[in-house]
Amino acid sequence: MRARSRVLTVAVLLAGVVSCARDDDPRPPGTTVTATAPSVPTGVPDLDAGEDVAQGLETPWGLAFLPDGSALVAERDSGAIVRVTPGAGSSPVYRVPGVEATGEAGLLGLAVSPTYAEDRYVYAYFTAAQDNRIVRFRLDGQPQVIFSGITKGSIHDGGRIAFGPDGLLYVGTGDAGQADRSQDPADPNGKILRLTPEGAAAAGNPVAGSPVYSLGHRNVQGLAWDRAGRLFAAEFGRNAYDEINLIEPGRNYGWPEVEGSGDTRGGEFTQPLVTWKPSEASPSGIAIAGNTLYAAALRGERLWTVPLTDGATGEPRARLEDRLGRLRTVAVAPDGALWVTTSNTDGRGDPNDGDDRVIRFPAR
Repeated sequence: MRARSRVLTVAVLLAGVVSCARDDDPRPPGTTVTATAPSVPTGVPDLDAGEDVAQGLETPWGLAFLPDGSALVAERDSGAIVRVTPGAGSSPVYRVPGVEATGEAGLLGLAVSPTYAEDRYVYAYFTAAQDNRIVRFRLDGQPQVIFSGITKGSIHDGGRIAFGPDGLLYVGTGDAGQADRSQDPADPNGKILRLTPEGAAAAGNPVAGSPVYSLGHRNVQGLAWDRAGRLFAAEFGRNAYDEINLIEPGRNYGWPEVEGSGDTRGGEFTQPLVTWKPSEASPSGIAIAGNTLYAAALRGERLWTVPLTDGATGEPRARLEDRLGRLRTVAVAPDGALWVTTSNTDGRGDPNDGDDRVIRFPAR
């Protein structure tokens, strides 16, 4: 394994943001390539024009944008949240207390409140001593647990969180290596949950009072909506098929009875839109820009682009093969640029100098 540089540029923080990172943070300041190419909000991300906006991160996982266009990036193992600003670099701004990182567990998904300008809330999904849980906090304050009791494991912890067009918080969970949990409607594992910003079961869920929006999932790590408000999710398969699913309330996506396409119960299980072999994908984060879904592939070490038309999918195309290594997260910035994080320092990759990185692809 090649040694990686631990380079991190110190950013100028916005006024009023107080750093909760430890004063003894071991990472030295330095320099990195920064993105300066303009971006057109209605344009298409140019995947041939990537520029680093941060380097030297420790297993970056969640990524969420602040209203000013900067991003918060979660480091899975350290529990630190790093702020990344195009053209100005990056700096730790918060450390989530109580993170216990083992295997795939740790500080995972991030989301920014849709009313951040008023309430200043950031949300995080992480592995604690007893469970996986969701907290919310301000960057100058202490975290408040809003949802807990998601069984943790060294694998299949899910972790993606995102606010939908309806202003509600959607949560992708995993089966924690215990497949039977996915079919238990009373268990939050192996599900997509739909919560209020305070962490309660949202009104209008398939079962009143239950946080469960859909079930029968193995390990959901990607959530994204198209312009019509349809929800898509990425699903890790076991040995046969990874999936992209169109998520509809109350539907059962089959795990562990079905992996990939196929239905053994006469229409009970919803079929995936796209399947890949795990060696080609192992999809984590997904994002949608215009009529294209982008899926970050870990084991496949590429970015999949999938055409979308009225909720249906066209032929996927692989991009960025053999260029960046393992890809964990992909997100569309407020200016239309596509941001991608690598995951080469997670114990399963082969880090290059500068890994792990955040790369920005401006929209043209």
